[in-house]
Amino acid sequence: MKHNSFLGKDNSLVEGRVFKVSRRDVLKAGALLAGGLVFGVGLVRCDSKKNEVTYLTPNVYLKIGSDGVVSIIAHRSEMGQGIRTSLPLIIADELGADWSSVKIVQAEGDVKYGDQNTDGSYSIRMFYKPMREAGAAARYLLIQVAAKRWHVPAEECDTENGSVTHKSTNRAINFGELVEEASGISVPPGEIKLKEQQNFKLIGKETPIVDLHDIVTGKAVFGADVDVKGLKVAVIARCPVVGGSVKSFKDGNAKKVPGVVGVYQVKGAGLPATLNKPLAGVAVVADNTWAAIKGRDLLEIEWEFGPNASYDSAKEIAELTKSISSKGVVRRNRGDFDKARKNAAKVIEHVYVAPHLAHATIEPPAALAIADKNSCEVWACTQNPQGARKVLSEVLEIPEDKVKVNVTLLGGAFGRKSKPDFIVEAAILAKESGHPVRVQWTREDDLHHDYFHSLSVQRTIATIGKDNKLSGWNHHIAYPTIGATANNSELQPSDGELGLGATDFPYDVPAVRIETHDAPSHLRVGWLRSVRNIPHVFAIGTMMDEIAEARGVDPITNALQLLGDDRQITFNGEILNGTYPNYGEDIANYPWETGRMKAVIERVAKESDWGRKLPKGSGLGFAAHKSFLTYVACVVEVQVNENKVTIPSVHYVVDCGVAVNVDRIKSQFEGGAQFTASLALKSAITFKDGRVQQNNFDGYQIIRMSESPKQIHVHIMDSDGKPTGVGEPPVPPFTPALCNAIYAAIGKRIYTLPIDLGA
Repeated sequence: MKHNSFLGKDNSLVEGRVFKVSRRDVLKAGALLAGGLVFGVGLVRCDSKKNEVTYLTPNVYLKIGSDGVVSIIAHRSEMGQGIRTSLPLIIADELGADWSSVKIVQAEGDVKYGDQNTDGSYSIRMFYKPMREAGAAARYLLIQVAAKRWHVPAEECDTENGSVTHKSTNRAINFGELVEEASGISVPPGEIKLKEQQNFKLIGKETPIVDLHDIVTGKAVFGADVDVKGLKVAVIARCPVVGGSVKSFKDGNAKKVPGVVGVYQVKGAGLPATLNKPLAGVAVVADNTWAAIKGRDLLEIEWEFGPNASYDSAKEIAELTKSISSKGVVRRNRGDFDKARKNAAKVIEHVYVAPHLAHATIEPPAALAIADKNSCEVWACTQNPQGARKVLSEVLEIPEDKVKVNVTLLGGAFGRKSKPDFIVEAAILAKESGHPVRVQWTREDDLHHDYFHSLSVQRTIATIGKDNKLSGWNHHIAYPTIGATANNSELQPSDGELGLGATDFPYDVPAVRIETHDAPSHLRVGWLRSVRNIPHVFAIGTMMDEIAEARGVDPITNALQLLGDDRQITFNGEILNGTYPNYGEDIANYPWETGRMKAVIERVAKESDWGRKLPKGSGLGFAAHKSFLTYVACVVEVQVNENKVTIPSVHYVVDCGVAVNVDRIKSQFEGGAQFTASLALKSAITFKDGRVQQNNFDGYQIIRMSESPKQIHVHIMDSDGKPTGVGEPPVPPFTPALCNAIYAAIGKRIYTLPIDLGA
């Protein structure tokens, strides 16, 4: 049984498969699955001709026990996005389980669960169909057994609330009474039938997250909450400059602090900094966090700062601004932009600047480790437990099967906690000290030593022909690439980064040219919620508003006109020396459809009452963007008073295919609006002498409740299409919509973030 395929990292196709779990697989999965009816949801890697090449071990298991309890292993990390709820409810809905009694078990990091990296907004789109098939397969077997007992046709039976039912005779049998016999039969090929969408009881509805009660009552276990006997706490003084090292240190005063039990040097990765290894530093291990911090304050460290000691982010912006004024490396080309510019009636040209950004998760990184020369067990708020397990095996030089990674809840992540550097720190210190050690990052640590979203400088040039149509688009881009964190020689953004809002420019313009420029990296660059979509769409979305004004048409009318006829876009033949990555999916399965984008734009105009009269100092702004395969249109309303911006309302319209859990989709967009309002209005990381200049939330500000959007309306399009991502798509269109609203309110265009109306 196959589901919609997606592309593996080697561009091979990966397709879903559901199967009854063998005795051997049950033994591999552990005691949880012993007894009962057990199904696995796995993946098969296929070559370009869809011939099976490699079978990937089961990712998720479904078990129905003889007691009737339905147990589902959740292999993804929960960070507020609701994945521990949304994936299991797909199975439960198809099965006809009693949702209130479903048992959800968090998987540890292990290859037997396949890909566990909870990044990129792809968990639902990857597993939606296989999860449904697992539930439907179990439902089929249970119905067969019940029908046989009742001597009735199976077609007359159904499942509901954990039982097989026969409506005409008002009979019901609990799943638990059927599983032993059901375990002895198989599902014939082609017999699995998925429910019609109108019969869903959970999918498409508002289902609260299963962790909600524990979270609001303080019972939930996050990274810093785990405790074991003999636990010690470590904090680390890390080199303030990326790539630096410890030249020497004195720890005499630190060791005098009551509670300090040891001081240890942490060898850093140096350069390249890598996505996996710690920074160089000196750790203080103590009985409690306070003693560890006081001891760290008394360390005397002489640093070797290395080649990044003179890094200045303001100077880098000036250098990149100069760089993008010349020709760059052409990455996408359509038509003849030079001709379009020569013949243009109007030319609009601007430079857009966005700063470095930090993840600033409310829960800073924390990990607890117990380790010796033979084994290691950790508890961590990680997005990628399997990746952490692999790195720990390499660093500690022990077999991977001797490493156990337990996943706690994550108090925010946004991409930061897919990096295991803090977990490696805990394991190294546990092994060296002989104690169980929890490494605790402070807020200052978090802001100084993040995997930052790198600054960007862009230049856009739009040409309008004598027919008043957009005739040309030229986009120059410069920013330190994520790839430089692993390879310092990388100076150009990857196809994957450019495919996040730049090379996938969708508008029907005769001439399009995208150019990139070298930008060296002097910090640890990582991915942050929606990644490079953030600066790309800031530039494109605000420029579209200016194009509309120059053409003398409404911004929404302008967008609809520029999208052109309803069609599918592939970008084939236009991306030079590369391919359009399409968020890892085969574009034949997930095409760029202008009709769907136009539909969300038209609806957001209606829902927001676009064009309504507003008082002086108020305005509406619009932007639309497709990211992570989801179509989003956004209208932001602002009021500006003495250069202070308030946001009375935000309207999103979302086409994410089948809306699996409406509660979580709305929450993701509500949170996304506030997350992005922070980035647009408040947040910036700056470097001087190689060091971050911000220390805490007084310097790197996040939006306060009084400044947050007052009303956030999330309108979800009805769809039976393949489900797509919702965690990251709220972010890209919000900032340009906000900037365009400010222009509508007071006539001031925004070209630099964060927004400073007093500048």
